[in-house]
Amino acid sequence: MKLVKSAITLIILIIFSSCAQKKTEAFKKQPNIVIIYLDDLGYGDLSSYGATELSTPNIDALANGGVRFTNGYATSATCTPSRYGLLTGVYPWRNKDAKILPGTAPLLIGTDQMTIATMLKKEGYQTGAVGKWHLGLGTGIVDWNKEVTPGPNQVGFEYSYIMAATQDRVPTVYIDNGFVDGLDPNDPIEVNYDQNFEGQPTGKDNPELLRMKWHHGHNSSIVNGIPRIGYMKGGESAKWTDEDMADHFLKKAQTYVKNHKEKPFFLYYAMQQPHVPRTPHKRFIGATKLGPRGDVIAEADWAIGQFMKTLKEEGILENTLVIFTSDNGPVLNDGYYDDAIEKLGNHKPSGPLRGGKYSLFEAGVRVPFITYWKGKIKATTSDALVCQLDLLNSIAALVGSKDSAKDSQNLLATFMGETKSGREELVIEATTRTAFRKGDWLLIPPYKGNAILSEVNIEIGNSDVFQLYNLKDDVGQQNNLAASKPILLQELIKSFEAIRGLDYKNVEKVELK
Repeated sequence: MKLVKSAITLIILIIFSSCAQKKTEAFKKQPNIVIIYLDDLGYGDLSSYGATELSTPNIDALANGGVRFTNGYATSATCTPSRYGLLTGVYPWRNKDAKILPGTAPLLIGTDQMTIATMLKKEGYQTGAVGKWHLGLGTGIVDWNKEVTPGPNQVGFEYSYIMAATQDRVPTVYIDNGFVDGLDPNDPIEVNYDQNFEGQPTGKDNPELLRMKWHHGHNSSIVNGIPRIGYMKGGESAKWTDEDMADHFLKKAQTYVKNHKEKPFFLYYAMQQPHVPRTPHKRFIGATKLGPRGDVIAEADWAIGQFMKTLKEEGILENTLVIFTSDNGPVLNDGYYDDAIEKLGNHKPSGPLRGGKYSLFEAGVRVPFITYWKGKIKATTSDALVCQLDLLNSIAALVGSKDSAKDSQNLLATFMGETKSGREELVIEATTRTAFRKGDWLLIPPYKGNAILSEVNIEIGNSDVFQLYNLKDDVGQQNNLAASKPILLQELIKSFEAIRGLDYKNVEKVELK
């Protein structure tokens, strides 16, 4: 009898061991997932998207070896909302606080809210974030000398090494899993966005201390000879060196890969280029004829090449899905004099598109968008309409998760290049204003205000009339067809209202011209 019981026990152990082994083997086959997210990179800023005045060979290698989307969209024409949409799969206009945030803003994503990171973590993935965050930190009152929480680590990222907001905002320090990296407790950090600290020089009052002149908005505390947005005091040992930032984040991303390659991981690698201030390392000064803006794009391309080389050297390139895109469209003068306009030459950061960052026109939200998976995705160009919103549900489908987000669509087959069908409609946003794309048509409602944002000299899409464009025939949005297509206009308005929850009762009274 004892022999029978022992045999049964042994059989059960073998069965459980076999199941566990199969489960482990299946998990190991799950792909690593990397999102490389650039900042203010325009549709026309890559040679794979038509640029002729600068070369981006490493990004081009992704585009030429994967799916290069021509109708790939961010959710918004500014960074905080688009990052919110990408990570949560929820339209940013559904959250009234999803707008460009100061460096002291509270965490925008709810700690109980699903993100790509929380979804993948539930599926057993290791999760990391490296680079720009700009989604708020803490609860609104932050003591930078203690643990800064909640932050990335509370919305699904087991590891985070970030800058709090943007390179042009204080605090100008790196944050390592919630703690300021390299902080001397005897030199505490103080941050204030309303008033300066006594005795601290500013860009406005002390131009003689500057090595980069401010044009608008960037005239508060001076760090490394660059005036910033907001005021900061202390934390000298923790302050970053701007020219080393690309190398610094690259090394953190490479180290993350090396330390986590034994199990599937998700890495959100959010680079700062070509956002202002544009401070290329000395190795890249003069790499292009376009001045610092072109040089930092060349720098970013190099860093991506080094990162991809790491994936190959670590033996995981063929089991890694890489998604490359940008948070919004391009801008030249965004606060500093850095020759971005003067040295532009024949380069067109927006490519054939109209507008730019802050704009409801296409260049604000249509961005480079590439999916690459060596050996799994075949090289192709796709005109499918896709959005960064769709990454959450698509990745969930890839890893077998049952989770889904409200506005995200499962376009896994599209991202894998297996079909060229995408979403049918999309709401886009620029500084709280929204517009509506359905099929080949884009509807922009009337908005009050200047048509051009004077500080950056960009058309932002405002008009006192409805605008209707056929993007297939008129990608540059030169022909407003609202007057000649009244029935289509009404249909699109109704579809837009149904999603957006707005009511354009005055549509019949608006002069269509």
